Amino acid sequence: MEKALKELQKGRIILLHDSTESEDEVDLVAHASSTTPETIRTMRKDAGGLICLAIGRQFADDLSLPYMTDLMAKSNETVRKLIPERTAYGDKPAFSLSINHRDTYTGIPDKDRALTISEFARLGSADELAERFYAPGHVHLLIAKTLKERRGHTELSIELARRAGLKETMVLCEMLADDAGALSVEDARKYARKAGLEFVDGVAI
Repeated sequence: MEKALKELQKGRIILLHDSTESEDEVDLVAHASSTTPETIRTMRKDAGGLICLAIGRQFADDLSLPYMTDLMAKSNETVRKLIPERTAYGDKPAFSLSINHRDTYTGIPDKDRALTISEFARLGSADELAERFYAPGHVHLLIAKTLKERRGHTELSIELARRAGLKETMVLCEMLADDAGALSVEDARKYARKAGLEFVDGVAI
C-alpha cells in the first residue's frame, strides 16, 4: 500500500482490484492532476475500458455537480424509465456529467482528454467549471459515495487519493481481455509485474 501511494504521488499509474464481491475487475488508476497524453494512451491501449474521472462527493457538491440519474429523474417519462434501480453488479450508477475542456478540439484524442482531466483537478469553484469546461463531452465524471455505501473502483480510488494526501480526483480505466470480457485478476497481476506497476487489492483498503 505504501509503495502504491508513493507511486500516485509521483504521478504514476497503479492497478486497483475492487473485490470478488463487487465487479471483480482491475482498473488502471492515476491521479488526475498528473494525467498526461501518455497516461491516456496507456489506459486506452493497455486497459481498453472507459476512461473516467472519479471525484469525491464533497468536491462534486462544491462544484454543484449532480448524479446523472438525478438529472434524468427530472426529465420526461421515457427518460425516467431508463433509470435502473440497481445495476447487474448491485449498485446505482456513479455517473455525473461528461465534459470537455473548452481548449480541446473534438475532446477525444489523448492530448484533449489529458487536458480535460488534468485541468479539472485544478478547479476551485463552480464558476470556474462553467468558464473552462462544457458538457456533454468525452470525459465521464463519476461521483464517489462513502466506502460504507459502496466499495467500487470510484470509491476505492478516491480513498487512495485521500491516503496519498492528494486532491480527490482520480482517472481510471477498466482492464479488458481479448475474449470480450474483463481481464482476469491473474492476468492483471502478470501485466503489473511486467510493466513494473504496483497492484492494490481493494480488500486491503
